Amino acid sequence: MTSQLTLGPVLYNWQAEDWRDFYFQVADEAPVDTVFLGEVICSKRAALFDPYFEEVVTRLERGGKRLVFSTLAEVTSDIDRRLMKRVAASDEVFIEVNDASALWYLDGRPHAVGPYMNVYNEDSLDFVASNGARSVCLPPEMPASGIAALGRQASELGIELEVQVYGRIPLALSARCYHARAHDRTKDSCQFICDRDPDGMVLHTLEGRAFLAINGIQTQSYTCLNLVNELDELAASGISRFRISPQSTGTVAVAKSFDALLSREITPAEASECLQECGLDAPFSNGFYHQQPGFEWRP
Repeated sequence: MTSQLTLGPVLYNWQAEDWRDFYFQVADEAPVDTVFLGEVICSKRAALFDPYFEEVVTRLERGGKRLVFSTLAEVTSDIDRRLMKRVAASDEVFIEVNDASALWYLDGRPHAVGPYMNVYNEDSLDFVASNGARSVCLPPEMPASGIAALGRQASELGIELEVQVYGRIPLALSARCYHARAHDRTKDSCQFICDRDPDGMVLHTLEGRAFLAINGIQTQSYTCLNLVNELDELAASGISRFRISPQSTGTVAVAKSFDALLSREITPAEASECLQECGLDAPFSNGFYHQQPGFEWRP
């Protein structure tokens, strides 16, 4: 089974030109096989990137990247529903489903399933496969034992499994926008205040310890997931796709480090050292994989 590196969708509200330039760099330099595009967190943000979307798609395709278009992870309003329909109802592109409402529009067409669909067990994996899923990105809080169990079933079903191996961990979604509330604004009149925090707004405990990160309606880990030490075990468990979640700095260098690790050009220790130097300025974590609190790090 050939291992693939994938690049998940940008989860943050970056300046539109920065978003465009990031994908231009990915097209030219990042050793990833598949790139996920699209707004997953907030439908209001989607229009900000529309002026550059076709240009980005063309550049990525020219760079040899396979494109998958991700849907919203939460649908609660009319604008959410319109964006979901616009993305999922198109039969010209391959879709990653992050909310069950997208399945209505896909009507059994082949698609990918994202981590927000929470495929935790054999029954749910069997269900999404029967509805047309060709690949499934498992929730990042799944432990090694659960991943291995689904890996065995996936091989029988003939679908690929994907696991996030780097980046802030998505933990929860809310109908309320934390970013707007933190700045005394409402969700409808937020004025896109989340663009101040290109890697999320860090939250601290009462004792001043960095604890979580907030990205609009999304809660993320403060720590940065890093599964370089677990890559071989993941592959042995049936995982063929390894997802890097974009951060505002170092993402292409991170992809190069994982590519070198998969190619046996460097060791996991060397890869972690590279990630420490070029990646997100936050401590590493891999606790969920080892059935421990998610923020913990096991070397």
